[in-house]
Amino acid sequence: MFALMQSSQVETLHFIVDPETGLKALIAIHDSQRGPALGGCRYIDYVDEQSAIEDAVRLAHNMSYKAVLAGLPYGGGKAVIMRPAHVPNRGALFEAFGRFIETLDGRYITAIDSGTSSADMDCIAQHTQHVTSTTESGDPSLHTAMGVFAGIRTTAMARLGSDNLEGLRIAVQGLGNVGYPLAEQLHAAGADLLVSDLDSGKVQLAMDQFGAHPIASEALHSTPCDIFAPCGWGGVLNSKSVGELRCAAVAGAASNQLSNLQVADQLEGRGILYAPDYVINSGGLIYVALQHQGEPLNIITANLSRIGVRLTEVFAHAQAEKRSPAHVANTLAENLLNGGH
Repeated sequence: MFALMQSSQVETLHFIVDPETGLKALIAIHDSQRGPALGGCRYIDYVDEQSAIEDAVRLAHNMSYKAVLAGLPYGGGKAVIMRPAHVPNRGALFEAFGRFIETLDGRYITAIDSGTSSADMDCIAQHTQHVTSTTESGDPSLHTAMGVFAGIRTTAMARLGSDNLEGLRIAVQGLGNVGYPLAEQLHAAGADLLVSDLDSGKVQLAMDQFGAHPIASEALHSTPCDIFAPCGWGGVLNSKSVGELRCAAVAGAASNQLSNLQVADQLEGRGILYAPDYVINSGGLIYVALQHQGEPLNIITANLSRIGVRLTEVFAHAQAEKRSPAHVANTLAENLLNGGH
């Protein structure tokens, strides 16, 4: 565990077990130089405890990069709750987690993430003020989708020479809380949608509402399109899937899309432009951070323009330096975290 913390530069790991509610959770804080660590809380079925720890550490690291590149005065953190097979009282479990967060004295602020909802955040909020995405403050998913949409336009401009999405074939993998509203925006912009999701009902809805073309999940990578938008689980880009891609660019909402950094070089070698995930999907973080500070909605929405500006900067450096945008974004984030500009 210490080796993992050192390699990922995580500052602290915090664990809790509460037998009464079934709570088994941890919070990873990667960096707190710029402010409290901010990051969502996942509530999913992990294979084992090591998988949960590795997920929290990796995501906390990405949250630091995401926050600093978005110009936000926060560090990166992430919480994961190992979902038990049987939950006697979900509300009591999240209240116990809220009490756990309160013991950290404001060093970590939580938000919704995979498997959690605004109702869960309401339970947490009964015991700590260090929480966002409550029913009152709103679900950040739509703002994540808005930011990804803007990022796709920026990516299209960089790779295809125009940010007009009309007639472009865009493959959306995953029609969840971010993927579906993203598909809606892409449809409104005139894109020709290819979609896949494990939930056939969501696929049918996208077919009915957006005229989307359903593609089997295992076939989506190899289906010709202009832009591939991963919006489901992480790790979808590996040496095998990248070898199958038939697109000009990858730009989507999923976190940790690259199974490793070598995959970024493989994308670069194939001439496929990659929009770094923690840059393009930062709209939700921008929303929860500024909303937590009390900023009005118009200011929050205006700040989403940072995503396109930062992506343009990353793409320009990548082209000039003949490096993958993933490597460029990592370097920019590290320089900013270490006091650079």
